[in-house]
Amino acid sequence: MCPKIVQVVPTEEHTVYVYFEDGKIVCYDVIPLLDKEAFAVLREVEYFIKTCTIMNGTLAWDVAGNRDNTACIDIDPETLYELDAVKEKIA
Repeated sequence: MCPKIVQVVPTEEHTVYVYFEDGKIVCYDVIPLLDKEAFAVLREVEYFIKTCTIMNGTLAWDVAGNRDNTACIDIDPETLYELDAVKEKIA
């Protein structure tokens, strides 16, 4: 079981810094997913940033806008935790 996600910070480059409770930080690049129909709604940077959140215990986008856990786009937290750790670039 991977550590809990405590914060997500989206960027204008369609990446998201994901912070885990154990101090690990990863940077998830969403660009490769934007060609898939399910992720097409995230192509607009403003919407990508505005809807980025934590739902279902992981990085998610609240595309329905009502915090409905069944109507979001989310990424498996173990997939995120397996990414290489990065240093925070956000000051």
